[in-house]
Amino acid sequence: MNYRHAYHAGNFADVVKHAVLARIVEYLKRKEKPFRVIDTHAGIGLYDLASDEAGRTGEWLGGIGRIMQAKMSAEAEALLAPYLDAVRAVNEGQEFAHYPGSPKIVRHLLRRQDRLTAIELHPQDAARLKARFEGDIQTRVIELDGWLALGAHLPPKEKRGLVLVDPPFEEGGEFARLVDGLAKAHRRWPGGIYALWYPIKDRGAVATFHDQLAQAGIPRVLDVGFDIRPSGKVPRLDGSGMVVVNPPFMLEAELKVILTELHRLLSLEQGAKWSVNWLAGEQAGA
Repeated sequence: MNYRHAYHAGNFADVVKHAVLARIVEYLKRKEKPFRVIDTHAGIGLYDLASDEAGRTGEWLGGIGRIMQAKMSAEAEALLAPYLDAVRAVNEGQEFAHYPGSPKIVRHLLRRQDRLTAIELHPQDAARLKARFEGDIQTRVIELDGWLALGAHLPPKEKRGLVLVDPPFEEGGEFARLVDGLAKAHRRWPGGIYALWYPIKDRGAVATFHDQLAQAGIPRVLDVGFDIRPSGKVPRLDGSGMVVVNPPFMLEAELKVILTELHRLLSLEQGAKWSVNWLAGEQAGA
């Protein structure tokens, strides 16, 4: 499967991923001490929803397109506000035409003392990302294989923060790379928060991934699953997930509120489910 960002910007998986991302960043802001967000597969940062890539799939219409005008509970609306404010910020004074990638969402949420390191391997995408953040002293853009950053750039000097790992799943073995990369990163920086995105297409591969994480010896691992339809005979993108290591104490409860509303708005077929489960720590296996 190819999950190159430009083709899927603003789809249901982006909505769930970026809602989780925003809640973690908001938690980090509760303390005055600075923090750093390291985005290992940053993409180009901002996506034109009228572009050939986004227009070819039109996936954003079933994702952020449904969310922006939706009525939802007051509690969910308040929790989603930081994320949706970041989306509105790139569409000021015009019709809904752009969707921010994770670097733009994070940057919108940062305070003066916080920093972002955005890493992208693709030369053209890295160049566009650098141009987008030119002159921004709080953001550093690096052209590099994001997997290498899990060793070379940890721990950050701030000693607080989040590592977002959002690979495009263009090659085989990405689940194994996620497990290996996380294990290496956690050894270097056990106190950091890690958020790892993955597609739900091959459910056998996802189950193996979960088992490997549960046995990795990492103390606190929370898994977020979000299906838009149940699995069928033909493999397809039925959903997406995020694994969060060292999740903020309030994240589980917040996600139960958020995912209830997002699932009501984004699921396509009966039988689709969402879940928030501990793979290690807390009530793992309960």
